[in-house]
Amino acid sequence: MARSHAEFDAVYLDDRCQARELMGFPLASQSSQFYSRHITANGFMPVKMQLARIIISELTENQVIYLQEVDGTREFPILIGIFEATNIDRRVKEDYEPPRPLTHDLIVEVAQSLGASIDRIVINDLNQSTYFANLVLVRENGEEIEIDSRPSDAIAVAVTFSPPLPIYVAEHVLEEATSKIP
Repeated sequence: MARSHAEFDAVYLDDRCQARELMGFPLASQSSQFYSRHITANGFMPVKMQLARIIISELTENQVIYLQEVDGTREFPILIGIFEATNIDRRVKEDYEPPRPLTHDLIVEVAQSLGASIDRIVINDLNQSTYFANLVLVRENGEEIEIDSRPSDAIAVAVTFSPPLPIYVAEHVLEEATSKIP
């Protein structure tokens, strides 16, 4: 079940490592026909996910986002950089408009200028603790184009939309990612 606005939480760690929870914007509200019509190469349907938490620490280089299954209980972390974490965090807060387009805005504008729209994000592989993703674009004629992306960049692109684009994770990736969590 998708989280309501009041249930979304982002955790921030300040320079004294004191945690505080802040409210944000739900990211699993948009549906996509993709979920019902695509099956991955290994025969599993990708699983729709939502951004559950963002953990930002000024003391470390890596930040953490947690993705949670929309219609289930599985959840897993992805380590990301500070730039992507900050951009995602700003976008999930209502009423944020950057004064100038950011890199993730540029990606959206380029796709639109070339006659395509970004339809969804698919995290499709996990290899040696590194996640792989695709931005899936759809041209005006319906042709789909998959663009290789880091999951952090793909999610940062997803949250530039209102409502955010759907995020899917291949079943085998979700199984492997959640099996490593104690």
